[in-house]
Amino acid sequence: MWVLIAQGVQCSDCGLNVHKQCSKHVPNDCQPDLKHIKKVYCCDLTTLVKAHNTQRPMVVDMCIREIEGRGLKSESLYRVSGFTEHIEDVKMAFDRDGEKADISAHIYPDINIITGVLKLYFQDLPIPVITYDTYAKFIDAAKISNPDETLEAVHEVLMLLPPAHYETLRYLMIRLKKVTMNEKENFMDAKNLGIVFGPTLMRPPEESTLANLNDMWYQKLIVQILIENEDVLF
Repeated sequence: MWVLIAQGVQCSDCGLNVHKQCSKHVPNDCQPDLKHIKKVYCCDLTTLVKAHNTQRPMVVDMCIREIEGRGLKSESLYRVSGFTEHIEDVKMAFDRDGEKADISAHIYPDINIITGVLKLYFQDLPIPVITYDTYAKFIDAAKISNPDETLEAVHEVLMLLPPAHYETLRYLMIRLKKVTMNEKENFMDAKNLGIVFGPTLMRPPEESTLANLNDMWYQKLIVQILIENEDVLF
């Protein structure tokens, strides 16, 4: 390691300092240190999970627990948006207080605030739950006309997801399946949830309005397939 600090780089996850020319030799599987993780939102999913030593981000667990406790029968669950300023308040609470953030009904009685907080977490991820590396493969799988071949192709791509992304997606699909079991009250089937979560969970590697528009149908379809077949695919 060279003495000149200006010529060094620091890992934002674990704090390791090395010279620029040495950095390419450092393994990228470090153990993140919580003192270097300044926030929950906009933090890499794998980094957050490793830092907290959990299977999934605690935001996901806490929000879904609250939603299932008091919102499964709410009409248009996940489709209706809560007040933006309240969603931002909860986001700041998670960034500031972590697991101690209070998202209970006596503070935020509107369940749409909590669903909005969860969707915003996924939208703010620097690498989406369905990663940039797997995006095109999922879209290609959705374009297959034979349903059995589509399921097989989707399953193969799921195996390419990093562990934290796979586990978060698996858990979310199980919980969204539970939402569809209350469809008579909330009017949210797998198709409607696919419309909501398609662009939330997957984004094309290159930001392009045209690419997004062209892929929206397939994004929706992928999430719909994942929800309807979660017991087979995961």
